[in-house]
Amino acid sequence: MTVAEERIGRLHDLARAAAADGEDDRARYYVRLARRVAERNRLPLPREFRRFTCDDCDTYLRPGKNARVRLQNGHVVITCDCGAHARYPYTEREDSVESDTGPESSTDGQ
Repeated sequence: MTVAEERIGRLHDLARAAAADGEDDRARYYVRLARRVAERNRLPLPREFRRFTCDDCDTYLRPGKNARVRLQNGHVVITCDCGAHARYPYTEREDSVESDTGPESSTDGQ
């Protein structure tokens, strides 16, 4: 892991903490700084970081506070307070649908 990747990770943590404390301007500063570090070092931003930041206003998104999350036709649609939309595909996994109450998991002493 390079110094730039470590710094981007640290800035992501700081942006998340600042957003949780209600310091939106400070969180926006951290997001912009992380984007600039990634751009200068030709690194992609981590997926979690990309999904929780607005591309238009650089706000760190907190669902229920400054972002709306909806599921539509196999996509997650995240709408920022500034009006920008981000869409990400999703698929349901078969292994998450299984339940542990099936006949093969019974332990009734037999």
